[in-house]
Amino acid sequence: MQQLSLSALLPDADPPSSGPIGAVDRWARENGYSTVIGVDEVGRGPLAGPVVAAAVVLGEGLPDGVDDSKKLTDFKRRQLAHQIVRSVKAFGIARVEASRIDEINILAATFEAMRAAILQVEKRLGRKADLLLVDGKLKLPHYLGEQRALVGGDHRSLAIASASILAKVSRDCRMIALDKRYPGYGFAQHKGYGTLQHRIALEKLGPCPEHRKSFAFKSAELNKT
Repeated sequence: MQQLSLSALLPDADPPSSGPIGAVDRWARENGYSTVIGVDEVGRGPLAGPVVAAAVVLGEGLPDGVDDSKKLTDFKRRQLAHQIVRSVKAFGIARVEASRIDEINILAATFEAMRAAILQVEKRLGRKADLLLVDGKLKLPHYLGEQRALVGGDHRSLAIASASILAKVSRDCRMIALDKRYPGYGFAQHKGYGTLQHRIALEKLGPCPEHRKSFAFKSAELNKT
């Protein structure tokens, strides 16, 4: 007997475009996807530091308050991150450093980090997922499995939101560590983003090895009146 994929059986089944966070995860369960990976990244825009991706497969329980990491305070993100890693079925976190970003470009580096995080999850599960949910409008190239790209996925899917929290906390910790290695830039405060403080420091000190040489930045002089 010919085996049909879920996509063949449900060709018109699309995730809900609205509703409370978790609606997409519920849609996935109701449509027979038993193992779903949510993946998200943080750090595409900064002038320095890595891009970090996280991938998550939800377990039976999840702490209250999981949401898009951008909506949470630093304290709440850290608190939830500790709870998430204890409650999910599997997770993976991967980063691609500034030198590699310069070599292959930020979009390719983002996808590379995502693939590495997903591979960690698949190794822990011992199998591929039934469905991959990717935050944003772009699918993950060359992924051999069913996937959906979700614009605003970090406030539609609990799996993606959990991944966004793990990625953000991991990258923030990395930037705080880099602040100690390269003092004067303010990495612990702005996390590598192009704030006025950061741009003034760049003009004074020049770039360090963690700066993305392929990224242009607006001069701090342009903000002076």
